[in-house]
Order: sequence, then structure tokens, then C-alpha cells
Amino acid sequence: MVSDDTEHTFMVAQSLLDESNDAGRFAKKLAWRLRWWLLRLPAGVGMATARACLKLWCGFSPRHSGVFSAGNGAAMRAAIFGGVFPDAKQRAAFVAASTRLTHTDPKALTGALAVADIVALMMRQSPGKPALPDVLRVLREPGSGYIPPPDAEWLERVEQMETAWRAGLSVTDFADRMGCAKGVGGYVYHTAPVAMYAWMQHFGDFRAAVESVVECGGDTDTVAAIVGALAGANGAGGIPSDWITGIFDAPINPSRLRDVAERLTQLVVTGQSPGHAASGWLLTLPRNLFFLGVVLCHGFRRLLPPY
Repeated sequence: MVSDDTEHTFMVAQSLLDESNDAGRFAKKLAWRLRWWLLRLPAGVGMATARACLKLWCGFSPRHSGVFSAGNGAAMRAAIFGGVFPDAKQRAAFVAASTRLTHTDPKALTGALAVADIVALMMRQSPGKPALPDVLRVLREPGSGYIPPPDAEWLERVEQMETAWRAGLSVTDFADRMGCAKGVGGYVYHTAPVAMYAWMQHFGDFRAAVESVVECGGDTDTVAAIVGALAGANGAGGIPSDWITGIFDAPINPSRLRDVAERLTQLVVTGQSPGHAASGWLLTLPRNLFFLGVVLCHGFRRLLPPY
């Protein structure tokens, strides 16, 4: 089954198919979808996102619905902007609009833009490892008014990544160095660096990159979702086929995701949107209740002896 991370990316994609010219109008489309998404009782929704969705229901506009949080929710759904927008200023505007819906801490925006910028770089350069530290230090087009300069803590994270790469540290060792020995939590300055480090450390090996962050523990679905998005920027061919054929879910499944991807490709190539894909959201509430049961049973099972 897919997680809420996939649902968020799907909602962003659908909203872009509705509006890809104006970031403000896009935010309204995404806000509408987030409102109804919360009513379908998603399992694992972050506290900041839940509070923001409640504010949207209370009448707050998309510009004022976010809460002050440096959570990883905005970074988790940001990769798709890198695929759709080659122009850095336009990309920054849409990332900012998406982030502001749920998270207002500038750190959330820095992490989200970093993810989007890496994807934009990888989809428009020759294959091979990029000069990633330089990208992460800039994070914006010079003169853009959307994004503040990276803060000292973010630049420190970049330095930590460089040092770890030179030392050849494993992903778990790098996570330990950042204080995530007990699992990578939802703080975006933990989530994003670990995800980026895993992607670079296992560059070209989709399975190893994703598995390496799952082994770290913590907020594994979101960290793995970001790693998968970064690795997928080189194409879907690297995704293990058994991971795709093993998905048995509704309404979001591989067929529906491919449909949305093809529509986004048409939007990027022609500049004309073919319209958003069918969502099938009527199935979501019973599906989410079943999913919640699966999660709870798995959690209780983990409290028991392994055999």
C-alpha cells in the first residue's frame, strides 16, 4: 500500500495539472485537495499538516494556513516541482506556495527547495553525480525574492555531508553523526540531509538507497519517499520491478500514477495541460480505515517477541 507521502505528491501533481502558471492559484487548488484529504482520515498525518488543514477548514487562506514548524512535510512533496519547472525563479515560487500552506518556518522552505533543485538539476544534466554541495549552498536564483539565503545550520549540514562523503561513512553512520542514532525524525534538517546523503552514497542503485534510510529507523516512509524521488529523477527504470508489482492499493496504484506522470509530461512538453486524472477518492475512506488497522496490527506485532 502507498503512504500519505505518495498521496501528497499525487495531490501536488493533480493541482499542477489544474494550474501551472500562477503559484497563488495553484496553492488554492492544493488547499482544496488538502481539506478533503484530511476528512478521509489519513493514517500518519503530521501534526503541522493536520493543524494547517484544520485552519483551511476554518476559513484561513492558503497564504495564512501554515503553522510555524520545520517538519519534513513540505520537502516530501517538493520533488515534483523540480521536474515540472526548469526555471529556478518559477520553481521557487511554486515550492514556496506549497510549503506556506502547511509550514511557515524558513527551514521547511529551505529543505523543500533543496529537494526540488536537485531533481531539476538531475533531469536536465548528463547522467552522473552532480556537484551537489554547490547546489545546496545556493538554493535559489540570485535576486529571487521568494527564498531567503540558506541559514548557518543548513550550511553546517552541507559541510557535514561533504565531510562524510570524503570519509566514506555509511548512511547509518552519517545519521548517527547528526544525532539520529535512534531514528531519523520529522525535523527537515535531519530528514533532507540523510535522504540526500543516501541518494549520493548509493547513486544509481535505487534499492540500496531506499533500504539504507529504512534501516536508520524513525520517519522511514517520508525519508524513503524523498530518496525515491531523488533517485527517480534519473528515470523510473531503476525502481525494482517487484516493488511496483507488489503494490495492491486503491485509488492510488501504479496505473494511476503512470497516467498522472504522462499528463505532466504532456504539460511540460507542450505547455498545455490535458486536465487532471480521475482520482477515485470515494474509495479512500474505507481504504484508510483498513490501512490504519494494518499499521496498528504491525505496531502491536513489533511489541511481541520476534518468534
